[in-house]
Amino acid sequence: MKRMDQRATERVWKVGDLAAEAGLTVRTLHHYDRIGLVHPAERTSTGHRLYTERDVERLYQVLALRQLGLGLDQIADLLEGAVAMPQVLAAHRDYLAAQLAATRDLHALVAALTATAESRSDASTDHFLELIRRTVMVDDTIKEYFTEEQLTQLAVRREKLGEQRIRQVEADWAVLIPEVDAAIAAGMDPTAPEAQQMAARWMTLLEGFHGGDEGLRDSMYRMQAEESHRIESEFCGPSPAQIEFITAANAARG
Repeated sequence: MKRMDQRATERVWKVGDLAAEAGLTVRTLHHYDRIGLVHPAERTSTGHRLYTERDVERLYQVLALRQLGLGLDQIADLLEGAVAMPQVLAAHRDYLAAQLAATRDLHALVAALTATAESRSDASTDHFLELIRRTVMVDDTIKEYFTEEQLTQLAVRREKLGEQRIRQVEADWAVLIPEVDAAIAAGMDPTAPEAQQMAARWMTLLEGFHGGDEGLRDSMYRMQAEESHRIESEFCGPSPAQIEFITAANAARG
């Protein structure tokens, strides 16, 4: 076991003290130690963990990268390459700036609605619907497949597209999905030109969601593959048969 050999001027933390000051659990710090993310630099003669200031900086890097949506394995790989603190701080700053912008927008909406409610007792239901749309929490299933960073990307994309464009996309899906159902019921060959045209429209609508971002696209496809029945039954999403037909038709497009 390591014996403590610290400079007298450098502060050290026992695991419980560091957990309390950082707002974490001792179990989390133990886990980070076991998987090699944040090893305590020292141990007492009885084997208790002692964390140094450098360990605290390392812990911040891990937590900041985690908030950016990276998995623990990805974080380990990054830190093996000695990610510079300025890079982590800059990325964390940009992420928080995006969150602040979204919060400011929501604050402005609530402030406007408050003013309306104070002057009139019959505030528009549309205002409350808009408030609900912006404040509703993302379904837990969505959070299993999309990182926090990706969810921020999606929120920014939605804001840029605007409600009118989003309603148009929803209307386009409402037309296209029954067409695909009819093609399947009629026994249409997925390689037929008509099927390929439907596949082209389908892929265009999907690209409107992920914007060409490979990470968003892969997360979306994984969620669809693993949650297809729930998506179909609860959210009126595409069925596995529709996905299979469109996948074959899209492959035929070359």
